[in-house]
Amino acid sequence: MSSLPPIPPAAGSTDPQSTAGAAGPTFSPLYVQIKSLLMQGLESGEWKPGEMIPSEVELAQRFKVSQGTVRKAVDELASEHLLIRRQGKGTFVATHSESKVQFRFLRLHPDAGEPTHPDHFVLDCKRLRAPADIARQLDLKVGETAVVIRRSLHFGGEPTILEEIWLPGPLFKGLTMDRLADYRGPMYALFEQEFAVRMIRCEERLKAVAADEAAAQVLAVPAGTPLLQVERLSFSYNERPVELRKGWYRTDKHHYLNALI
Repeated sequence: MSSLPPIPPAAGSTDPQSTAGAAGPTFSPLYVQIKSLLMQGLESGEWKPGEMIPSEVELAQRFKVSQGTVRKAVDELASEHLLIRRQGKGTFVATHSESKVQFRFLRLHPDAGEPTHPDHFVLDCKRLRAPADIARQLDLKVGETAVVIRRSLHFGGEPTILEEIWLPGPLFKGLTMDRLADYRGPMYALFEQEFAVRMIRCEERLKAVAADEAAAQVLAVPAGTPLLQVERLSFSYNERPVELRKGWYRTDKHHYLNALI
């Protein structure tokens, strides 16, 4: 097991590194410090997606804090969908392979009935120099490559979503059209399993647009049909941008559901 750095000796104590150059001391509750250390373990791969983390008792002994302090830190990570509690089994690192995690990022729901998993059809996958606006959002250097994927998602056999996905080239070496075509699971699970890139949060912008000729052809609608455009920037640990996804959604039989909690 890899070793995480020690925590400060007491709750509410001043972290010398965090106060360097600051006007005054910065205080961090003890559970927040424990949460930060657990995040470091997740980021470093000490506990991989799908694996069980040590019990609260073991973590309390390891960090020399109370079990209640550990529980509060774990509760926050669970509320942020980074950990999953399983009654009678323990606490596990969340993985994109789980159905309820998949629907966290797929927000299109049918107007009637329960949400279902779509069929995916990869239309194109290319590696090219990132355009300036894409490079800026993905924090790429000038001249660095990006992978761009176009695919359609079908619900009940009907094309419903067209997506254009931009990924940082250096993080996704070896991602090809053939690999995507052979994979049958969720795309985020592929990124997690084969490229060690986990999406943990995203920012979205929604806008009503009219279907252009290219989108209309893929989605089997007349040009000019109203569509919902969703632009999503996804982040991994340490607020690192790792995906820019643009989607065009048919909403004649579906709606976009967002629960505010």
